[in-house]
Amino acid sequence: MNRPEQTPPPEARQPGWRNAALWLVIGLPLLSIVAGVGLVVIANRSGGADTVNDPVRRVAQIQTTDLSPDAQAKKLGLSAVLRVEDGIVEVLPATGEFPRDQPLQLFLQHPTRKAEDIQLELAPQGPGWRLEQPVESGHDWVVQLHAADGSWRLHGRLVRQQHAARLAPLIGGGG
Repeated sequence: MNRPEQTPPPEARQPGWRNAALWLVIGLPLLSIVAGVGLVVIANRSGGADTVNDPVRRVAQIQTTDLSPDAQAKKLGLSAVLRVEDGIVEVLPATGEFPRDQPLQLFLQHPTRKAEDIQLELAPQGPGWRLEQPVESGHDWVVQLHAADGSWRLHGRLVRQQHAARLAPLIGGGG
């Protein structure tokens, strides 16, 4: 007895691209590759993990940086007040003898995006140093002020929505 050839039901003869299991087998690995590439791109665009812009040396798995500008600022007894308001950036000396004939370098570091960091040169004007430059007040700024020749350095933090910050050496009661 010959049996007639059985034909599969019509739903079993669907094309391969309509098979959900095939989409999972191909789609999940492709999706993970795209997500991995996306994460690498985001990580590279955000900058390094270091929040310090000073040149850092790595010796025996220990990071070291030159603190002599901070020590010099402490030795000179330097401290200052940074004022940022109405499109004007101003530094007023608080203690110590600042060189009044030289411009000062002010570095405003964005807390998360290095691309938004601002570096300014303030010229001597009136009782301090001044520059017309609008500064966003919607987030904190890490502030670094130093002499044009880099011989001393002061640090501080300009808190969000505030218009002034104290700048002092990191060594011996600053920052």
